[in-house]
Amino acid sequence: MSDLRGMFVDTSICTGCKACQVACKQWNEMAPGVPLPMEDEAAVREHRAFTGNSYDNTSHLSATNWRHVKFIEQIGPDPSTSDRSDPRWLMMSDSCKHCVQAGCLEVCPTGALYRTQFGSVDIHQDVCIGCRYCVGACPFGVIAFNNRTGRVNKCILCQDRLEVGMGTACAKACPTSSLTFGAVDDLKAMANDRVKALHARGQSDAYIYGWDLGNTGKITAGPNKGTAVQDVEVVGGLNVFYLLLDKPEVYGLPAHAALPQRNFVPSAGVALISAAVLGVAGLAAFRRDRTGGDQCRLSTSSHPNGNGRSPSPSSSPGSRPARTPPWASSTSPATRTINRSRTDSASSRCPSCS
Repeated sequence: MSDLRGMFVDTSICTGCKACQVACKQWNEMAPGVPLPMEDEAAVREHRAFTGNSYDNTSHLSATNWRHVKFIEQIGPDPSTSDRSDPRWLMMSDSCKHCVQAGCLEVCPTGALYRTQFGSVDIHQDVCIGCRYCVGACPFGVIAFNNRTGRVNKCILCQDRLEVGMGTACAKACPTSSLTFGAVDDLKAMANDRVKALHARGQSDAYIYGWDLGNTGKITAGPNKGTAVQDVEVVGGLNVFYLLLDKPEVYGLPAHAALPQRNFVPSAGVALISAAVLGVAGLAAFRRDRTGGDQCRLSTSSHPNGNGRSPSPSSSPGSRPARTPPWASSTSPATRTINRSRTDSASSRCPSCS
């Protein structure tokens, strides 16, 4: 049997009690006897820590909320109308998925994020430098920067508990077994049996998000009623995977999660092609300038006076000599030299280039 450990999250029996969130905060202490705090402790104590989004008071995963229970209210088949028939609530306990192809691991420059012997992704807090590369590399928005410590945090699948043969704290606290901890292979078999059992009862909207076990179905309620769904495998598989009852986007999950660094090769190819095009364009422009300069020299040598300009009318026979201005005789030799050099430079220009 594989040593990989994970969790199966069955959203069809989640009641939104948040026991998993409380257990997560109590077990993962900042210090002995000091559980993970809320993001706004003062708001909690003053009873104003509400988001306005159903019964959700944490809103999202963060550096101090490693587990988050989502509440999705679907009132009526079309939210834009006043039809309130066929309402339902969808609830899901969300956390780090501990991906098989973990983007955070690939971009971490110090090795602070590492794969454990159980297949989960843990963080060496003393090695983390707070660069936040992993924050942008996670397609699920799980990892968050902790402003108090200058490092990143996320669910670590209770690594300290696993090392002594215990399961995760959240799964231990779940009263409905919506969260089940165990070997990933066993959990996949359990999930497949659960989907088939729900389909046999007429609940054909159940499917697996994280692994492709071959199940297909159709959503039976809500705004997406009638939409076909099927098992979806993302980023090579998830060690913490889900049974969903609606489209992944409804739960805030990407339908086709992809790692940002997978765009590196195509982007590098585009950059190389662009550089080659710019190089060819620059070479062509340089050669054109050189050719134009040669033509200017040829045209200069072909003029009668040899300086690229025709003789001035004042120098023709019988013309009246130009009058010398009064200040010309008083100009210093240095000034006359500068003026002469400017005149020679101007007269050497090709008329076509002026």
